[in-house]
Amino acid sequence: MTNSAEETAIIETVLGFCETGETHMEDDLMLNPVIHYTDTDRYDREVEVLFRKFPIIVGHVSQLRAPGEYLTHDDTGVPILVTRNRSGVVKAFANVCRHRGARVVNEPCGKAATFSCPYHSWTYDLDGNLRGVPQEVGFPDLDKASRGLVELPAFERHGLIWVRPTVSETDIDIDSWLAPMAEQLGSLSMDTHVVYREWTIPTEMSWRLALEGFQESYHFCSAHKDTACSTYLDNQSVFLDQYPHIRHAVPLARISTLRDQSADSWDYRTNFMTQNYLFPCNFAQVMTDHVYIHTIIPTGPGRCVFKCMMLIPEEPVSEKTKRYWEANFNVVRTVFDEDFAIGANIQRGFAAGVNEHFVFGRFEAGLQLGQKAIEDALAGRLTV
Repeated sequence: MTNSAEETAIIETVLGFCETGETHMEDDLMLNPVIHYTDTDRYDREVEVLFRKFPIIVGHVSQLRAPGEYLTHDDTGVPILVTRNRSGVVKAFANVCRHRGARVVNEPCGKAATFSCPYHSWTYDLDGNLRGVPQEVGFPDLDKASRGLVELPAFERHGLIWVRPTVSETDIDIDSWLAPMAEQLGSLSMDTHVVYREWTIPTEMSWRLALEGFQESYHFCSAHKDTACSTYLDNQSVFLDQYPHIRHAVPLARISTLRDQSADSWDYRTNFMTQNYLFPCNFAQVMTDHVYIHTIIPTGPGRCVFKCMMLIPEEPVSEKTKRYWEANFNVVRTVFDEDFAIGANIQRGFAAGVNEHFVFGRFEAGLQLGQKAIEDALAGRLTV
């Protein structure tokens, strides 16, 4: 299999680590104030900026294959309706009726020719236009053209559906936004995959704690000593700053065997788990033969939901194949449970007030790079 130049360089770097016992290092430690995880004003600002002004993954193209197929999404606090119109274009709207504000669609997914509000049956087409008003005589001079569903910026890229949860004041250039990760995401052919499992896990911890579990591998052989530890090299990841995104390449333990092989025979994907951070709250976690899409969304200063889609190359047709994918699902759920238990304990520990700062080590590069991008966004230095 052909590797990109970036992937070949990652392999060379890791083989060097294997020889020297070294690992990726940033220039210095970083101190991250604990108030970033607990302060309600900070939380409100994060929601206002990170979870309103930037595109967030809400689904996969296989969920919206045909015109009229739709899904709803509520975890950001903004009720969102996403559908594919009759021209095949993905559209997103605030799931709010323009009559009296009722939720237009209550089902999590389905297929419809039109959307009719359950309160008074105001009806909208797949482009969000208001088409029907029962007993319209009671609404003289109603301008239907101005009463369509409010559209939100929506994009279909790399097999994923992205939505900005508020009306965009300016056009979003999604291709420029994703350009630093385009080669990696494009190589995965996620548009041909299907969703094997989709699930949501409510957690009692700051969304930042959940996020940070994917931004370093220093914890693997402590937190996952009976699961992930033996599979991967211990804390010898490679981090590529694709600002504001991050490519985090976690080498499998077997990669050391490549030292005795020609570089022409190297295969990146079968020797790495890649945790691609897609700012501000998404990960495309690439395994050797499937992909997980994670989205972490705050639901309160000390709470969040962890949303996950497990994407596989094709629908399983045999019991053997189903058992294989189910085993993979069970492994990742076990690892997540280990992470979330620790995160919840950290959250409870804030009450002790013993830490003013958390220390991000030099090899915890993903934490440092991610923190910089978040601070830039909150300060207005990073926009989409």
